[in-house]
Amino acid sequence: MAFALNTYPITYRAKFSGGKWSEEYFEKPHKTPEEEAAMSERDRAALENSRNCYNDMPLVNYTSQYGLACFEGLKALPQKNGGLAVFRPERNASRFARSMEGLRMPPFPEDLFLKSCVETVKRNEKLGFAPRYKSEWEKNSFVTADSVYIRPFTVSESGIGVNLCAEPFVMVINTPVSAYFSSGTSDAVVSNRIRATPNGTGWIKACSNYVISALAKSEAMSAGFLECVFLDAVHRKYVEEGSSCNIFFLLKSGELVTPELSDTILPGITRASIIELARDRGVKTSERKISIDEVIEDAKECFVSGTAAGATPLASLTYQNRKTVFNSGKTGEFTAEIRDTIKGIQYGVLPDTKGWLVPVV
Repeated sequence: MAFALNTYPITYRAKFSGGKWSEEYFEKPHKTPEEEAAMSERDRAALENSRNCYNDMPLVNYTSQYGLACFEGLKALPQKNGGLAVFRPERNASRFARSMEGLRMPPFPEDLFLKSCVETVKRNEKLGFAPRYKSEWEKNSFVTADSVYIRPFTVSESGIGVNLCAEPFVMVINTPVSAYFSSGTSDAVVSNRIRATPNGTGWIKACSNYVISALAKSEAMSAGFLECVFLDAVHRKYVEEGSSCNIFFLLKSGELVTPELSDTILPGITRASIIELARDRGVKTSERKISIDEVIEDAKECFVSGTAAGATPLASLTYQNRKTVFNSGKTGEFTAEIRDTIKGIQYGVLPDTKGWLVPVV
C-alpha cells in the first residue's frame, strides 16, 4: 500500500490572518471503513476524491503557482498493548516552524501543531479509521506494518505574482500507510542530479525540494534500482542524502557515519533518534563529511532513514558504473539491530525509556 490518497474523514485547518491563528476541524463525506471497502472501485474513488477537494481554498496562489510551501510527515502507530501513539511529534513541530520561518512565513505555533496532529488522529480513530496492532508484523521486523500517516502542510493565500506568503493556511490530514519501499531489490545508485545547493532550501522541508528527488528516484527505479543517492553540489564527491531520506554508513573500523547537517541536508527526526541509540550502545557515531570514495573503500553496511523509510538497509551502491556491495548484499547485524530497535519502540514492543511516544488513544 505505501502511501495512499484515501484520506480519512476528519481534516484540520488553521488560517493566519490579522496577526492570529483561527482553527477548525471538519468532517468530509464518508461511510464506515467496512462499507467503503465494499464499494465499487469507481464509487470508492469518487468518495476519496471528494475528501481531497476543498472548494473554498484558493486555486491560484503562491503554492500552486510557485511551489511556495512546506510540510511535515509523522506517524501514529498501533501499540502492542492497544491504542495509538505518535513518535516524537515535538521534533516535527519544531522543524515545521523552522521551515515556515525559512520560507519567511509566520510560523505555526508548536503547541497548535502538537494538538492538531493528535486530535485529528483521535477523531478519525473514533470513526473507525485507524489500523489495529497485528502480532504477525513482528515476524518481518514491522516491514509490512500499518500506521496512520499524519501530513501537516501549508497552502498560501491567493496570489499570482512571484511573492511570499503572509497569511498561510495549515492543513493536517491523515492517510493509511504501510511499507514505503517496494519489495525486491534494495540496490541504490548515485544520481547525477543535484538535490540542494548551498544557501538554498535543502534544510527546509519545502515542497519544491522534492521535484528533483522525484525525478532522480524515477530514473533510478527505471534502471532497476530501489533508491538514488545525491552527492554535494560543490565538490560532487561528498554523500548527502537519499531521494527523501538521510543515509548512514557503518565503516569497517566500526564507526557509524552520517553526513553532517548543513543548509543542504534535512535534519531528520529518525536520523537524530538513530544517532542517539547508536551512541547509547557505545558505537562511535560521527556526523561529518563522507566522500563517495570513502564509502566505496570502507563501508561495510549502509542504510537510509526517515519517517517513511524507518531504517532500511541498502544492499549496494552503484557509482559511475562501479557497484559496491555491502555485507554480501544481506542486511547487516548493526543495521538490523537499529531497525528492530526503532520499530520496537514505535510499536510498543520495546520499552519507551526515552519518552519518545505521545499517546493518542
